[in-house]
Amino acid sequence: MVATLFFVSVLVFVVIRVLPGDPALVIMGTEGSPEAVARLREAMGLNRPIVVQYVDWLWRALRGDLGVSIQYDVPVGRLILSRLPLTLPLTLMAALLMILTALPLGLYAATRHRRAGDYAAMVVSQLGIAVPGFWAGLLLILLFSVRLGWVQSGGFEGWSNGLWPGVRSLLLPAVALGLFQAAVLVRATRSSVLDVLREDYVRTARAKGVGEARVIAKHTFRNALIPVVTVAGIQLGQLMAGSIVLESVFALPGLGRLALGAISARDLPVVQGVTLFVASCIVLINFAVDLAYGFLDPRIRYD
Repeated sequence: MVATLFFVSVLVFVVIRVLPGDPALVIMGTEGSPEAVARLREAMGLNRPIVVQYVDWLWRALRGDLGVSIQYDVPVGRLILSRLPLTLPLTLMAALLMILTALPLGLYAATRHRRAGDYAAMVVSQLGIAVPGFWAGLLLILLFSVRLGWVQSGGFEGWSNGLWPGVRSLLLPAVALGLFQAAVLVRATRSSVLDVLREDYVRTARAKGVGEARVIAKHTFRNALIPVVTVAGIQLGQLMAGSIVLESVFALPGLGRLALGAISARDLPVVQGVTLFVASCIVLINFAVDLAYGFLDPRIRYD
């Protein structure tokens, strides 16, 4: 975890620094004199060697100080926390939708291998993979907001107005965000369950007269979960990263929209802080997946 986060921090810091555009010049505008821009660069520490800048930023980040936003003049950590009440529920809703859709559909396709149900499930999953999330979001807006008028096309009413208004505002983006990930997980679930169904102990259970439902629930599904959990863990991180585009499509003031605005404004502390936060979440999710292996399969031990 530490090595991965260190590599990510170095990569983010270097890439942002080599991108065109001077943050000091962006702040001062075209009217700023070269002397004023130079003084601002010195005040921001941009004239120091890049290694010194990185070490200083990393040391402050380890203490919880991600810097101060150039745009908003507030601590980056406070900005991130202010956007989490939208991005986190959106990611969780999309993840819940993904799991509730993909696992039953993948299991259904595997137990009806090379039959009509299997082919139908694969066609649906292939469509989900082929349709980009932002395009699915636009289609959902056109159908459920413009044509049917069931939900609003964008914006977020906030949780202060009640639970249902907030959930309703995030429902369409959660569907669009979870659509592609659910399609991928369907195929992973189907493939994993098919592999387990070919095992000798499954054949033995059937030969002993164990009911098909019990064979699937007790002997097959749990043993097929390790590859499924691996894919799902990767997708949970992608859901958080994928919210960046969807929040712009649905005009949601979340973490993704904050990052896009910071990139446009060359607000380096915010870009670095958001990227490091998302990377940390992905690393923690992968760590939790590793721990889940031991729970799903008692034969796995971490020595």
